[in-house]
Amino acid sequence: MRITRDVVLDAHGELVSPLFASITLDEPAKESVLSFKEGDDFARQTRAVILDRENGQVYEALVALGAGRILGWEDKSGVHPALLPPEYEIPPRAALADDRFLAGLLRRSITDPARVRIDPVMAGHYPTTSGDRRVAWAVPYLLDPDGDNHYAHPIENLRALVDLLTEEVIDVVDGDVVAVPPESGNFDVNSVGPQRADLKPLEIVQPDGPSFQVDGNLITWQRWSLRASLQPLEGLVLHGVTYNDQGRERSILYRAGLGEMVVPYGDPHNGFYWRNYFDAGEGGMGRSANSLMLGCDCLGEIRYMDGLVADTAGNAETITNAICIHEEDFGIGWKHYDWMSGHTEVRRSRRLVVSSISSLGNYDYGFFWYLYQDGTIQFEVKLTGIILTKALPAGTTDEHANLVAPQLAGPHHQHLFNVRLDFALDGVQNSVYEVDTELDDGGESDPEAGAIAVKATLIETELASRRQNDPLKSRHWRVVNRKVHNRLGQPVGYKLVPHQGPLLLADERTSVGRRAGFARYALWVTRFAPDELHSAGDYPNLHPGPMGLPVWIERDRDLVDSDVVLWHTLGTSHTARPEDWPIMPVDYVGFTLKPVGFFDRNPALDVPPSPRSHCH
Repeated sequence: MRITRDVVLDAHGELVSPLFASITLDEPAKESVLSFKEGDDFARQTRAVILDRENGQVYEALVALGAGRILGWEDKSGVHPALLPPEYEIPPRAALADDRFLAGLLRRSITDPARVRIDPVMAGHYPTTSGDRRVAWAVPYLLDPDGDNHYAHPIENLRALVDLLTEEVIDVVDGDVVAVPPESGNFDVNSVGPQRADLKPLEIVQPDGPSFQVDGNLITWQRWSLRASLQPLEGLVLHGVTYNDQGRERSILYRAGLGEMVVPYGDPHNGFYWRNYFDAGEGGMGRSANSLMLGCDCLGEIRYMDGLVADTAGNAETITNAICIHEEDFGIGWKHYDWMSGHTEVRRSRRLVVSSISSLGNYDYGFFWYLYQDGTIQFEVKLTGIILTKALPAGTTDEHANLVAPQLAGPHHQHLFNVRLDFALDGVQNSVYEVDTELDDGGESDPEAGAIAVKATLIETELASRRQNDPLKSRHWRVVNRKVHNRLGQPVGYKLVPHQGPLLLADERTSVGRRAGFARYALWVTRFAPDELHSAGDYPNLHPGPMGLPVWIERDRDLVDSDVVLWHTLGTSHTARPEDWPIMPVDYVGFTLKPVGFFDRNPALDVPPSPRSHCH
């Protein structure tokens, strides 16, 4: 990161006020990684995104680390990187120095600006924000004491649009006055009253240490091997996921991580219709990663990895304990009781957990990858934090928001995640089938009309890859390598099993409908391209759309026996409950990847039985 920064600044002295939006490894070509042998040499390169605050111009640089020189320099006109940490304080500072905004506070009988907390909020793409200016909204809340949960006290119908480069207040929206909700929303120990006193200690003890090993970013456990990294936009990413099958190292996933996510709000009111947050591309999931705490965020015999991201000066910034690795008991793995002999065979299931947690504004997202002994891979997002709120006049309700406290409501919204799964099942020549389980019309051979058939449809091109969930048909998608077969002559495969959830509700003609096109389908399949990592493109901030997946698939590339990438959309429609206030209990969304003919039989047969001293 330091080399990259120095090379860029030395070569481009014309940069007046540069901010490094990101510095990341430009990952080596896939073929170089897959064919790599110990001792092989390859060029290491980085990619930097630079915003010059003097003029708002954005540049991308490709830097050769060994040679210490720039390989490529591209002027990226008309795009905006994510909101950067030094910019967070600009909207509050500008708004509180603007007479129109202060007048709006006075209209609401707020005379002390020191009691006003202002959130900087991404502005999306609407008529007021559709120019070339780099802007964000300043959205105010009223503070009670220090440490107050300010989302309990929204200052309704007042906000300021701020130019992040000039720090000018472009516009102030000052609508109808609504009383600030009076009730506290604090949830710390001192605020909630007596704590439960009947919880006994629950300890996770592994006296001989964990069964996994961590060497740098390489994790090995049971038959699994993988690498983990923290990327500034995507957050937690897995690389090179393989399974040792009877001495043969078999590739499953080349790379897996968050492609993008969006949080669209479904409240048409002037204070909310424009809110749709792309928390990766507009904020940075990795840059917002937490330093995790033993016993709180992670429990058991833990190993951690630090995360490294570049700050806007181009320095390497360490996020301590950004990635947590541990094991969990997961109940019964397999079992059978023979009623004739009275004999039982049972094995416990254990899973490896690789996780990271990011906090963006009011919400907190935990990203968890689970690896199981039977070859299953599971992905789960845990959603918690504080719901976004609006004030309502006393005694009123709102059809687009639910009351959670007196005069306080949570607007209806969605959390939609799109996960990029770069498969490499025993190589990169893979194909994808949509698989439905249906009632079969067996005719006279099926007099009870109960026959079940499995219908597999080959997805041949990118435009044909846009698919939807169908739980009534147990629909899933199977990735296979038709050139590699198991002992039964079947092509080896893995299936993506969706956990049913919603897709984007906004009409495709709306601003968020154009910008978040990736969230309109449960599945997309593309042919691998090294520069296609983010579902909404590299620069969704203030972008008009369309962008990302809906644009890429227009090339309609062939997908049969090729290097395929699956993009899966999952999420939840959140209509707030009183139980979600003042802090939201964890909600869960995710999906599962299960082997289908990838192994010759149950790969967890060799899991040893539990010691007899543990079974009573």
